[in-house]
Amino acid sequence: MMGGVTDKVHNYFDGDQSMRGILSEQKKSASKHGFWRCLVCTYENDGSLSSCYICGVFKDSFDGWINKGENQALGICEHSTSVMAKALFAGMPHQVPFRFDTLSPDDIVSLGRKKTKDHLATAIPATISSSSTDEKEVVKILAEHDDPETSSALSSHLNGNRSNNLGINDNESEILVSKIHHLKLDKKIKNIKKVMSPSQYKPEKWILSEQQQETKSQLNIAIVGHVDSGKSTLCGRLLHLLGKISKKEIHKYQKEAKEKGKGSFAFAWAMDETAEERERGITMTVAIAYFESKKYRVVLLDSPGHKDFVSNMISGSTQADAAILLVDASKGSFEAGMGFHDVGQTKEHAQLIRSFGVEQIVVAVNKMDTVGYSQERFNYIKSQLAAFLRSCGFKETLITWIPLSAMDNQNVVTSASNDHLSWYHGLCLLDAIDSLYPPERDVLKPLLMPVCDVVSSHSLGQVAACGKLEAGAIRHGSKVPLGPFISILLMIFCCDSLNYVQVLIMPSGDLATIRSIERDCQACLSARAGDNVAVSLQGTDVSNLVPSAVICHPDFPVTVADILELKILVLDVKMPILLGSHVEFHIHHAKEAAQVTKIVSLLDQKKAKTSKIAPRLLTARQSATIEVSLERPVCVEEFSSCRTLGRAFLRCSGITIAVGIVTRIIFADEQ
Repeated sequence: MMGGVTDKVHNYFDGDQSMRGILSEQKKSASKHGFWRCLVCTYENDGSLSSCYICGVFKDSFDGWINKGENQALGICEHSTSVMAKALFAGMPHQVPFRFDTLSPDDIVSLGRKKTKDHLATAIPATISSSSTDEKEVVKILAEHDDPETSSALSSHLNGNRSNNLGINDNESEILVSKIHHLKLDKKIKNIKKVMSPSQYKPEKWILSEQQQETKSQLNIAIVGHVDSGKSTLCGRLLHLLGKISKKEIHKYQKEAKEKGKGSFAFAWAMDETAEERERGITMTVAIAYFESKKYRVVLLDSPGHKDFVSNMISGSTQADAAILLVDASKGSFEAGMGFHDVGQTKEHAQLIRSFGVEQIVVAVNKMDTVGYSQERFNYIKSQLAAFLRSCGFKETLITWIPLSAMDNQNVVTSASNDHLSWYHGLCLLDAIDSLYPPERDVLKPLLMPVCDVVSSHSLGQVAACGKLEAGAIRHGSKVPLGPFISILLMIFCCDSLNYVQVLIMPSGDLATIRSIERDCQACLSARAGDNVAVSLQGTDVSNLVPSAVICHPDFPVTVADILELKILVLDVKMPILLGSHVEFHIHHAKEAAQVTKIVSLLDQKKAKTSKIAPRLLTARQSATIEVSLERPVCVEEFSSCRTLGRAFLRCSGITIAVGIVTRIIFADEQ
């Protein structure tokens, strides 16, 4: 039967001699443009790739098949598949029809992958030292995983070549084994130290070229304030006035809101989309919306104001570059937000937003229509709140005060009419946003993206991570060349992407490739620090991609630890913080149960001195250095090296009791 198939293949090539010419032309054209086409799956690969990005078959497998003659039509080229596969899959004008007496496409691809794996199992160990001790370490690590075929192939190769000097000295070998230990996947996540210093990072050329392009900067603005201060309504009104929400949609929201007896919530429903939020009339999670001003691409982060959802507010608003603190001008509501009778979220949100590193704040005094646009009421609120904001660390020159009414559309995108706010001569809200200065971006640092949410959609696929790029840049289709230790891990876990990988997901240690990128709900080819993006990933376990994870450069993984030293400021709490107190520990989008294991010292901020005797407890407004032990490890960095992953918050019994920074990461060998 195989002889008959051979005859058919001979006849095919004899009958259509133009095929080889077409393939040769494709190859020449591809080489000119820096691409080459895989003749198994027809994918256009980058010229720097040595193997197909889709099916994994080596590029050099195709170099000689045209010139080797027709006698090898069904023979297997070195580390490749049959010529019949090339005839089946190549983008030819006339393709061979499917026959039951020929190899199926699945068989051909499987055969190509097997040959590729065999080639890789004998090629990669050439980068490993022949030291017997180091060989045992590598084989031991490989044996811990679920790929017995690859592990045994590498093990047999090492055992058969102990006497050969493969070009790497003992010191390099020790470094290799150490790096593998730090990055290997384990069922129980352990503390992971940095492998390389960020100072060793050199940005790619495309990052430098894109940095020079003149584009609008992205500004992330958190809308915060006490519950029922009108945050969602203001966001809905702003988006409607800017054309992001049509009249038809607003009419629909108004009709639905009236049917449920909540007619005044029509604009808020543009942000509060879940049935529970609309039923209860409050925001429960951080809603995100986008619009463009004259100066910025603005991302609105509509934060929940209810005290039960402050944890969600912390998780979402840590991405903020600036903030709009919304204050309810109506009598009794402002006082409730300031906590004159109980804990108010106006104060708590202001303290939290400052601890996020936000320096610029716009104080929008909303619902001025309920007090007849009274100047006296506005001045009273300003005098009461200004002193508190200064105590939080806000500079008076960076605070903007605006009276407005979201329901009456006064002073939102245009200046208010003289009939209502004739005494006010400042900026409207939209102009105040444009008056904010752009934040600095760490584009030239290694990739760092804390995951805020994990979603799935038709455009993004099954797994997509959402968050703000805090440092570095990414682009669709870009490749990050790896050292030998990453190549071995990649061989074990991601055989489809043999020599290249996109990103590292911590703390799980999974390697993943970038499938697509969306920014502001629009597909894009690249994104850089400061952008809010949704990144579609493949090659990773869905269970390991969760909010609180961090996507980073594979050569510069973030630190993972569970014992930290913090420098904290205790807020206005009624109960002191004691040694052994159980707290909720918040850092970027992560939340973990923790315990105060040690109160190291008390800090005198005025004299800049520390106490010699460790205190037994901490009371309101005290600064101290403490140690906390987390229930599970989190991605963390010292504040001096990365501010985003170095800010921490302690909460207990539904209130924030302390804010601070990570001053030291404590590992097991340092205890």
